[in-house]
Amino acid sequence: MKKKEEQFRDAIFIIVNEDSCPLYKAGDEIKVENYGLSLSDFKPGCLYLARKIASIVGSREIFKGFPQGSVQKTRWDCGGCEGLIHFEYKKDKDFSTLQMKLLEEAEAKRRKQHLQKYFGVLRKIKLFDPLEDDALADITLLLDFKTIPFGKLVVKKGSPGTNFFIILEGQVEVRTDSGSQLAVLGEGEMFGEISLLSAQPFSHTIVSLNTVKLALLSIKNFKEILKKYPVLQMFLFKLLVDRAQEMTFKSGNIASGMTGELSEISPVDLFQLINAARKTGTMDITPEKGRGMVFFREGEIVYAGYQKLRKKEAVYAIMGLKSGHFSYIKGIPDVLGNAPPLGDFMGLMMEGVQSIDENQ
Repeated sequence: MKKKEEQFRDAIFIIVNEDSCPLYKAGDEIKVENYGLSLSDFKPGCLYLARKIASIVGSREIFKGFPQGSVQKTRWDCGGCEGLIHFEYKKDKDFSTLQMKLLEEAEAKRRKQHLQKYFGVLRKIKLFDPLEDDALADITLLLDFKTIPFGKLVVKKGSPGTNFFIILEGQVEVRTDSGSQLAVLGEGEMFGEISLLSAQPFSHTIVSLNTVKLALLSIKNFKEILKKYPVLQMFLFKLLVDRAQEMTFKSGNIASGMTGELSEISPVDLFQLINAARKTGTMDITPEKGRGMVFFREGEIVYAGYQKLRKKEAVYAIMGLKSGHFSYIKGIPDVLGNAPPLGDFMGLMMEGVQSIDENQ
């Protein structure tokens, strides 16, 4: 007996509420057409959500009189991973429930007020210089804004990176473990990018020196923006190198014989410190399994090995390590004295971060 072909109804859904979902936010649309599922721009497909949608559009109980019938239920949730979203059915692109119409009207009003209040402020920040006005407007709508009173904790050392911070007004202080001042960041400067790019917790505590106004970009939107606007990637990595160099001078230069734990400073931070100081030396890393070695000549990586990996692949794997012991010694083997760099340092770091992100 021939198996009856499974039928799926074309439909459009919209996310109306989101709680810690790693991929989607309120307002994103989910479209099912000709047995295919598509989502808002730059959004990856989630298998949990796809499975839920397939069960909905293939259900005769939900769509009575399939395929032209009315919908018996209009709201569902998907909690397949660590987050939760609620989404609603839309009959077609021009129709939504009364609740959705009110939500869309409120969102349109919020977007207009948001742009009027913050667009001009963000246009003055150097990070956004390369962007056209339309692109900056899109980013402005993704930001949250927060005011921190004087003397308050902004970020605690060891806390996970969940946001990228831009200082709109005021100053913050970066503190060492002993409580002394390591750096002061002011209007137009930013922090949090190291933690987001390296997937490592904050390495220092940050406290407000006066009333501080901050713009916050969630890790989810931060990653989407970097993919959509690659020009921002180069700016951020130049910022990382400059900041690493500043921290090197203030906290002490990289010296031969320096040792430590990767749980306290990430490989990405170590590489940036050596690059900023233009050191020639060998970084020996011993995680729980295997051993890695990275060779620098005047700050550039000329060779690396980790387990069975070599060169760039070894660098990327080491960048993803979160625990283990490291030691730095001056000098490299003579055979590497004239070896060319594995690539542009900032380019290597960006490729490594993308590799880590894809494998998480």
